[in-house]
Amino acid sequence: MPDSAEMIEAFDARAKRRDFFKTVVGAAVVGAGGFAFANAASAQAVTDADVLNFALNLEYLEAQFYLFAATGAGLPANQQTGTGTQGGVTGGRRVIFTDPIVAQYAQEIAADEAAHVAFLRTALGTAAVAQPALNIDGGPNGAFTAAARAAGVVPATGVFDPYASDEAFLLGAYIFEDVGVTAYKGASPLITNKTFLEAAAGILAVEAYHAAIVRTTLYGKGVDTPALRTQADQISNARDSLDGTTDLDQGISPVTVGGQLQSNIVPLDGNGLAFSRTTGQVLNIVYLNRAAVTMGGFFPAGVNGTIRTSAAN
Repeated sequence: MPDSAEMIEAFDARAKRRDFFKTVVGAAVVGAGGFAFANAASAQAVTDADVLNFALNLEYLEAQFYLFAATGAGLPANQQTGTGTQGGVTGGRRVIFTDPIVAQYAQEIAADEAAHVAFLRTALGTAAVAQPALNIDGGPNGAFTAAARAAGVVPATGVFDPYASDEAFLLGAYIFEDVGVTAYKGASPLITNKTFLEAAAGILAVEAYHAAIVRTTLYGKGVDTPALRTQADQISNARDSLDGTTDLDQGISPVTVGGQLQSNIVPLDGNGLAFSRTTGQVLNIVYLNRAAVTMGGFFPAGVNGTIRTSAAN
């Protein structure tokens, strides 16, 4: 068993492994546009409804991606209405899964994300924002392709289609899942109502389960296909280059501890805690932009609600 010094060595190895990419990948992502989660609290006071609506925007994105991938159809029309400008979905189609386990995961996660949308809409009532315009296209002009090009997963003129295979689906899911965990954790201090806070904690736990499923499956498949782990690491590094100078992200490649390889399924800090992102940093990632902007990437017209500007990094 590794001792405490070896565990610290593992954390250091994880950080060092990404230093190069934080320098090199950053410029590429800015050129293609990036993900972001802006911290509205620094500019103005936000209400619990503002925070929950911010989360609802992200749940719309995840639910539509997983539902299309698992079933070939998205959210019902009555789950897309609300305040703000309602938008449609560009892209999305059913994945022809070859691995029945991955197919079952997709079905389960899709149902969970649809439930999150319904729950938040009910909690917010008439204050719930409408689904904004979403780009979940896997074509040459799709947000997935822009993200993959910026990360180096595909060449500058290549196309990344998350609906093309089991592995592509997992990489597409990986773009979102770790961000969702850090988003809910980062937003939790902004929530004042204990009932809402408990609900947000419940969703955070589910998102963490989802992230673990995706990371573990990619890790396992990467045993036979090392390039898959490399691509996941490239996505992680790209996310990290978008959300500022701090090192908040971790890939899935193993690290050496005490001369032995150790998996990196759970991305943690030195205290064994999950990372947090501000709302601005989250928007940097989903907008695919390091600058302070109000739209782009997976949200071509921006998110709905009060919190809608990414951070300036």
